[in-house]
Amino acid sequence: MSEAAETIPWSRKAETLSWLNEDWLALGIGFLVFAAALIGLLGVDVIGWVVTTSVWIDPAKALGATSKLYAGIGGGAALLGTYAALLLVLTAAAAALKIDAKRFAVTFTVLFAIAYASWIFGSFAYVAVVTPADQHKFGIDWSLKLTNEGGFIVALLSGLVIANVFPRFADWLKEAIRPELYIKIAIVILGGFIAVTAAGRLTLASSLLLRGVAAIIEAYLIYWAVVYFVARKWFGFNREWAVPLASGISICGVAAAIATGGAIRARPLIPVLVSSLVVLFAMVEVLVLPFLAQTFLSHDPLVAAAWIGLAVKTDGAAVAGGGITEALILAKAAAEGIRYEPGWIVGTTATIKVFIDIFIGIWSFILGYIWTNHINVAEGGEKAKAVEIWQRFPKFILGFVVTFAIGLALALAGGPELKAKLPAVIGEANTFRVIFFLLTFFSIGLLSNFKKLWADGIAKLAAVYVLTLFGFVVWVGLLISWLFFHGVTPPLAS
Repeated sequence: MSEAAETIPWSRKAETLSWLNEDWLALGIGFLVFAAALIGLLGVDVIGWVVTTSVWIDPAKALGATSKLYAGIGGGAALLGTYAALLLVLTAAAAALKIDAKRFAVTFTVLFAIAYASWIFGSFAYVAVVTPADQHKFGIDWSLKLTNEGGFIVALLSGLVIANVFPRFADWLKEAIRPELYIKIAIVILGGFIAVTAAGRLTLASSLLLRGVAAIIEAYLIYWAVVYFVARKWFGFNREWAVPLASGISICGVAAAIATGGAIRARPLIPVLVSSLVVLFAMVEVLVLPFLAQTFLSHDPLVAAAWIGLAVKTDGAAVAGGGITEALILAKAAAEGIRYEPGWIVGTTATIKVFIDIFIGIWSFILGYIWTNHINVAEGGEKAKAVEIWQRFPKFILGFVVTFAIGLALALAGGPELKAKLPAVIGEANTFRVIFFLLTFFSIGLLSNFKKLWADGIAKLAAVYVLTLFGFVVWVGLLISWLFFHGVTPPLAS
């Protein structure tokens, strides 16, 4: 990896991507779900048929429709309807991305079936039940106490087993493995859910937003510089490798590695390898960090939430990791007689992640400007343009902001009747958010083929990742989280 590799010329034309990408599609699909849910405020329940899964001991009682209005259709019909709706919308998105629509439809069918089966298993009483009272209710004397969100872990492990034991099957599913698309859609929807959750506790919510700004300083000024220095000076990587690696480890994983790799015109192989590494370690972090958070930070839940947001380096794994952390901490707190209001832990994690994501475009532009004008100067002296900030900006973040703003405005300014309907309406949209989370977890597992990643020469990159992530990033993130969130707790459930 010599310095000469840094001067490989790329044409500006080769960097240009179609405006219709996963970001824009996630924005559109997220808005579609959110808007369909809001129609419920007018008295027309458009998406109440979406399937939901309850904790069960009798499989016949596991599934049902989210809204009581559709209770008569039964759980099986709700599941088929949800699958059909997702298949229609996501196949259209795949076609827009120039993916073989027919093949996507077939592979998505299998992916959805396995992922949702994982979710159903995760809701099994022996896996999900938390309190002794609920154990008595279901007639059991023990459980793993994961709540039904233990289905996220089951989905992740299912994908991991398939990727490493049945790699040909995982490869066959590749058209449907779109974790970034799924999680971006989920985050757009999540904005509205967080807004309605936050509306009743504006003082605390405002405090969380202000504290989240600290994540930007940490990720961009502390993390990035240290990781870049270690990659360059201790492991001998040139700039072309060190920049995407530093971005992937310190900022926002896959999105940051790809954006900054493109900004400095790195060869496509480099951000792809870094992205694979990010997914692999995100999976490890999601399996480990939430349980550490439950063990050591259960009495400081928002410290745990911020820590997950700062330590886990993909949007999907970070926000979903926040969801697992919330489930585990709420379960432990409930067993101790403390019932926190749901949504605040995962909301804090998402807020931290969003603040970090917002500046990916600006950071990419800064790096692109430096490389274009000072390191890898193009023939004719071509200069970077300010419009590249917009081109590299993660568009799905706009969706999160818009749904948050609309949800907050409705919750604060709406009349009594509207306010009474709003939680149920947003809850229906949130059910879709949970499903997209589930698809993300399963997809992350499917991408984690250890043997293939090793063959791609990922060992040296992994050494940098292990040293900087677990030797520096995780602990500095914990310190920053403690400094800004210690003593701040979610409100108690009424």
